[in-house]
Amino acid sequence: MQRFVEANMEALLGVRFLASEYGTGPVHAGRIDSLGLDANGAPVVVEYKRGTDPGVIHQGLFYLSWLVDHRGEFERLVRDRLGATAAAQVLWSAPRLICVAGDYTRYDVHAVREHRRSIDLVRYRFFGRDLIGLETVATATGRPTQGRPERRTGPVRAGRERIEELAAAADEVLLGLGDGVTKVQRKKYNAYRRLQNFASICPPQRTKVHVYLSLDPTKVDLVPDFIRNVTGLGHHGTGDLEVRLGTEKDLERAQDLFRASYAAA
Repeated sequence: MQRFVEANMEALLGVRFLASEYGTGPVHAGRIDSLGLDANGAPVVVEYKRGTDPGVIHQGLFYLSWLVDHRGEFERLVRDRLGATAAAQVLWSAPRLICVAGDYTRYDVHAVREHRRSIDLVRYRFFGRDLIGLETVATATGRPTQGRPERRTGPVRAGRERIEELAAAADEVLLGLGDGVTKVQRKKYNAYRRLQNFASICPPQRTKVHVYLSLDPTKVDLVPDFIRNVTGLGHHGTGDLEVRLGTEKDLERAQDLFRASYAAA
């Protein structure tokens, strides 16, 4: 299972693979199963267990603590594997632990939801000899839950304030798509993820809010000045499908795409 996930880590977990069985030195005297960097630049520890093991969370948190205490060593690893730009943009405010196991107990699920770290419990299942499925059992953001912004009513405001309200409305819609949505704030975009990113919102432009979705643009009907394929084009955030929001009607039209990207993640 570990070899399979490491060989397909970006497709399965949305994490770029860095190292396997990474030694933590003579003091901690352990080996981290897998190290990676997610799409938002957050460090990731991945721990695997064949079946149900009550120690997997504690073991993973032990290694996550080591990682936070050895930032320089991790950044050197990122620089060696992914380059200086990636190393300079490591997001230390949101390190993650992903546990991949055959199953979890209800006590594991409760412990994760009470914890201050960002933790994902992922269960694997085999379907015959050729198929495998990963299912997110529980997710913790590592931060207190924030209430969703209250939608303003009344006359539509003009200019910058109107666009900022539209961005806040899009934020509310994305956070409300279902359980387990985590918002990750970066300097130049906000990412919305389950196990992987499914949407990103960039700071509002003068007349538009740009939302990027993790959908295949070749399978979506593109609409001029509304839906665009940005594969291979530089932009902030993650995702190859750009949705431009200029009005609340645009936001309503985009919600089926939001739901599709959430489901795909």
